[in-house]
Amino acid sequence: MKNLLKLKKLLQIYNLDAYIIPKNDEFFSEYAFPNRLKTISNFSGSAGFSVVTKSENFLFVDGRYLIQSKMESGKSFKIIEIPYKFPKDILDYNKFKKIGYDPKLFTSKTLETYFGQQYKIIPIKNNLIDEIFLEKKNKTNFFYSINDKVVGESILSKINRVTQFLRKNNSDNIFVSAPENVAWLMNIRGSDNPNSPIPNARLIIDKNKVIYFFSDLKKIRKIKNKINYKKIKFYSFKDFYDVLTKINSSSFTIDNLSCSIFYESLINSKFKICNFEDPIYHLKSIKNKIEISNMKSAHIKDGVALTKFLYWIKQDKNFGFDELYLEKKLETFRKKNKDYIYPSFNTIAGSGPNSAIIHYRSTKKTNRKIKKDDIFLCDSGGQYKYGTTDVTRTVCFKKPTKKIKTIFTRVLKGHIAVVTNDLNKSNKGYMIDKKARSALKKVNLNYGHGTGHGVGFFSNVHEGPQSISKFNSVELKEGMIVSNEPGYYEEGKFGIRIENLIYVEKVKKKLKFTNLTFAPIDKDLIDEKLLSSNEKDYLLKYNLEIYNNISRFLSKNEKNWLLNLI
Repeated sequence: MKNLLKLKKLLQIYNLDAYIIPKNDEFFSEYAFPNRLKTISNFSGSAGFSVVTKSENFLFVDGRYLIQSKMESGKSFKIIEIPYKFPKDILDYNKFKKIGYDPKLFTSKTLETYFGQQYKIIPIKNNLIDEIFLEKKNKTNFFYSINDKVVGESILSKINRVTQFLRKNNSDNIFVSAPENVAWLMNIRGSDNPNSPIPNARLIIDKNKVIYFFSDLKKIRKIKNKINYKKIKFYSFKDFYDVLTKINSSSFTIDNLSCSIFYESLINSKFKICNFEDPIYHLKSIKNKIEISNMKSAHIKDGVALTKFLYWIKQDKNFGFDELYLEKKLETFRKKNKDYIYPSFNTIAGSGPNSAIIHYRSTKKTNRKIKKDDIFLCDSGGQYKYGTTDVTRTVCFKKPTKKIKTIFTRVLKGHIAVVTNDLNKSNKGYMIDKKARSALKKVNLNYGHGTGHGVGFFSNVHEGPQSISKFNSVELKEGMIVSNEPGYYEEGKFGIRIENLIYVEKVKKKLKFTNLTFAPIDKDLIDEKLLSSNEKDYLLKYNLEIYNNISRFLSKNEKNWLLNLI
């Protein structure tokens, strides 16, 4: 790895014992540009970070990426699983006295989690990875506004809710550093990320509703003269400190998830930071009725595309396809809908041993021809006008082994346990996560990822603060959307996952989960003897729901196939 050797030379030049490389960019995007972590480690997953020392290289990833990271980076890096171990558990602070980092890419909270208080962490103005290799974007992507009727709430209403938070918390200003929060607040979208319609922008709002908007000024050309934005003051990112000097107040709210140490230091030099929580994360996690309605519409369109794909893949007799071909084939089905824009993340189309790689992405090097006895796992999603989808289906092409059927059915039992969970008794992620794993744990099996993540409205496919995982204690409220995706993986053999998006609905003053996803689950993989009568009843009703919602868009043969699953 030439880039790794170059970095070690830079460690000597900058007199550093180690350097930290995160996956995120300065906007803390999941799909970062540039992808500095891949540049230095060859690891292409969506989460993780590296610490490179003069003599050793460490790559820290969570359970989703253990197999993938070993394959992509294992020859040059020691793979460490988080959150069970961090750099503070690996590095001797007596030996590593100078650890460098880019202050635009880390928050104070992150560095404290990684290193605690004992290490000497030194901000380096120049990003050392950019000195080795700098990716460049040439295209200017303009921001655009979304009609209030699409999002269900005006900009003024949203600003009022944020300024109410400021007054309640005795804060004069808030720095909204997360671009997805700017997108929600300003009812705008953009094209700065490959899989998400998020505009790279930040803003400051004071308690009197004065707004300072920071972005690449070329990108605001289409929105700045619209009536909703005429009172906003637009600036480039480099004007940030100059704007701070004009603000006559004393306190700021910043966000410990997305306000970098660079920006925190600038604000802290002039103001008292009184709060470290951006309320917009919580506000946008609760979708209003119009957002839910639009999400339902997007999921019906997506369900049609995926059902047609599943019918096609189960009927094809030639069987000459490979993973990349199937990925493109599914994309052609989605593209038939005029409201489809692009994938909401890189499609995971894994067969056989590749399906055991939780966040696998097929490449020319890894691409496999599908065999009749393979299990095929396809995790994909789309950005539509207006909605975001994410769905996983696992299929077989001939009668599966008893072992496969048993495990698949236990994953299905966990999936059903989540969607039928009584939210009036168990309304936090960690409580529901236990139920999702119960059927697998009875036979000493488990999976190394969370059961579900929050999902945005025509936004990021992964968003917080809610999730279904052993570490999440956020209360699930009406309007929140989460994924429901238990699974099981055997390295080098097969992987199984079943994923729907579900939302929290209130019916007769009681909360319940309701499915957004409408796509059939492979009946050939189910051992019905392992299902309870309630589970069979759920499956019957779900298949009827699929048919009632999408059958009018299907051919006669597709309809008949879907009917046979009921």
